[in-house]
Amino acid sequence: MKVKICGITNIEDALLCEKLGADALGFIFYDKSKRFVSAESASEIIKQLSPFTLKVGVFVNEASEIINSVSKKVGLNIVQLHGDETPQQINEINLPVIKAFRIRNDFNFNILDTYMNCHFLFDTYSSEQYGGTGNTFDWDLIPKHITDKIILSGGISSLNIGKVFAGIKPSAIDVSSSLEEYPGKKSEKKVNEFFNYLKGTK
Repeated sequence: MKVKICGITNIEDALLCEKLGADALGFIFYDKSKRFVSAESASEIIKQLSPFTLKVGVFVNEASEIINSVSKKVGLNIVQLHGDETPQQINEINLPVIKAFRIRNDFNFNILDTYMNCHFLFDTYSSEQYGGTGNTFDWDLIPKHITDKIILSGGISSLNIGKVFAGIKPSAIDVSSSLEEYPGKKSEKKVNEFFNYLKGTK
């Protein structure tokens, strides 16, 4: 199971997560997010990271031209679309795409059939913000035949990661707010505890 740590805004957090075993780091380019990072700052951070760490840029309802421009400028490997993007936009992105869906009880999973050439991330629905809520959704809603193909996000922490490993077994997990001191700043203690738990679980 791969691990992505999202909401990276500074080099200290990036290097810590990389050292402890994060497979991917997420940079949020949505300026209404509490974890927003500028393209300039993200570029400086990425220059100091291993080439083997995946750099994921998170965008919300942004124009494809801007996404492609920022991706090239910053040095991203993957684009994560975390808004209300259409299936057509996937084909306009120059990098591999992760399409996020915010899940609530009435979510229609059939919509996934209309999105081609991308990977799926499931996060918790909120009417107030796109991601980063720190809350989980009802994981039992996820169709059993796709659990091993998705990236699971939304309130994952040391307290429930055991259930993720035992019951859901997604291809990857995406963790952010549960590892923070405050939005945009990771807690060294929480990050260490989380990765130590992961090592004990694998």
